[in-house]
Amino acid sequence: MSSASIQPAKITKVLADSIAAELGFEVGDAIASINGTRPRDLIDYRYLCADDYLELEVVDALGEIHQVELEKDYDADLGLEFATALFDGLIQCTNRCPFCFIDQQPPGKRESLYFKDDDYRLSFLYGSYLTLTNLTEPEWQRIEQMRLSPLYVSVHATEPEVRTRLLKNNRAGRILEHLRWFQERRLQVHAQVVVCPKINDGVHLTRTLKDLAAFHTGDIPAIASVAVVPVGLTRFRPTEDELIAVSQAKAREVIAQVQAIQVELQRKLGSNFIWLADEWFLIARQDLPAESHYENYPQIGNGVGSIRLFLKQFQETATKLLPEKVDSPRSFIWLVGNAVEQAFQPLVDQLNQVSGLSIKLVALNSEYWGQEITVTGLLTGQDLISGLQDQELNDPILLPSLMLKHDDTRFLDDVTVEEVSNKLGVKIFPVSGVDELVAQCLA
Repeated sequence: MSSASIQPAKITKVLADSIAAELGFEVGDAIASINGTRPRDLIDYRYLCADDYLELEVVDALGEIHQVELEKDYDADLGLEFATALFDGLIQCTNRCPFCFIDQQPPGKRESLYFKDDDYRLSFLYGSYLTLTNLTEPEWQRIEQMRLSPLYVSVHATEPEVRTRLLKNNRAGRILEHLRWFQERRLQVHAQVVVCPKINDGVHLTRTLKDLAAFHTGDIPAIASVAVVPVGLTRFRPTEDELIAVSQAKAREVIAQVQAIQVELQRKLGSNFIWLADEWFLIARQDLPAESHYENYPQIGNGVGSIRLFLKQFQETATKLLPEKVDSPRSFIWLVGNAVEQAFQPLVDQLNQVSGLSIKLVALNSEYWGQEITVTGLLTGQDLISGLQDQELNDPILLPSLMLKHDDTRFLDDVTVEEVSNKLGVKIFPVSGVDELVAQCLA
C-alpha cells in the first residue's frame, strides 16, 4: 500500500477530560502523522501512540497544518475516535461466494451495505471474518511482525476442491497451508464453517471439523474455536446459484452430527471446541443447550450462545432492578424476530409480574428478505410497517438496536426509525442490551 493512498485520520469524537481534549483537539481535525509516520489504520495509530513522547502533524477542518508535541504516560490513550478504522482504504474481497450476504441484497441502498471486504485489520479489531485468500505477502508479514492475533477466518471446508467451489477462488484450496502458517508462528484463529446443504455438509463437514480440531493443540492452539453456522438465504440472491435452504430435517441432522463430534472432543480436549450457532436449534425447533455448554462464549459474535447469554443477563438484571410494582401503570410492545419468540416469552411473563407493568411480545418474520424464520437483527423498517400496520397499536415499541446501523437510526433497508414511527403512529424506543430494556420498562 503506497503512502499516497493513506488519508489523514479524521476525528469524529474527542472524549471529555482526555489528553486530546486538554490539547484542544476538535471534531473535524485529522491526524496526518505520528512521530513522522503516517498511520495506515487504527492498529498503526494505537501502536504509534503508545510512546510517551509524540510529535503529531494535525490538519484542522480548514485544511491548516499544525505541529503538536506532547509527553504522556506510556500507553496512555489520547481519547480520540475516528470516522473509520482504515485510513488507506478497504481490502476488497475477490471471492464470489454464492452465500455472501452482500450479494443477496437489493440494489439502490446506502453504499456501505455493498462494501465486500476481506480485511485482516477489521478481523483483528472487530472480529469480522476473512478468508485469507486476498492477502498479499506484505500483509502476511505485517500480521507476523505485529502479532495480530487472534484473527477470525471463514474456513467452510478444508478439502481444497470443496473450498474452491464455495469461494470460487483458486487460492481458496490452500487453507490448511495457511492454518499451518499460524500454527508455526504461535498465532491464533477463530474459525467458522457456513454449512451449505449438498456442498460442504455430511462427510465433508465431518472432515472439515476433524481437520480443524487437529490444530487445537499446545498452550497456544492455532485454532481456538470453531462455529458451525447455517447458510442464510434471501429472496434477492442470484437465481442461478446452487444453494439450498436449511430445512428442519437438515438442521436436526447437523445438530446430531456435530454433537457426536463434541462428545469426542470433550473426551480428548476437555472442551467442545466446536459450537453450533443458535439458529440451528431455532430451525430444528429444538431446545437450546444449557448455559454451561458454551464455556466462555468464544463464538458469541457468531450467534453461538447469544440467546443463552441474553437470558442469563436478563435474570441477573431482573434480580437487581425489577421492583414488585411501578408507581404509575405503563405498557410497551417488545418487538423481536420470530426466531426467539419461544425463548423470550418467559422473560415477558417475568416482566408482567411487576404490578402496573404490561409488556406484550410481538415477533415478526422478514417478508423483506423472504424468510419464514428471522433473527431479530435482520428485521427491516419495511418488515415493521407491513407486520404492524394492521394492528391496533396503543403502546410504544421497545426496539432492539441491533436492527439498526451502528450509531444511526437506519434499518438494513435504509428506512429510519422516525419513518416507521410516523407511519405506524407510535413512539419507538431503541434499546441496547438487557439493562436498557429493563430501564426503559421502568422509566
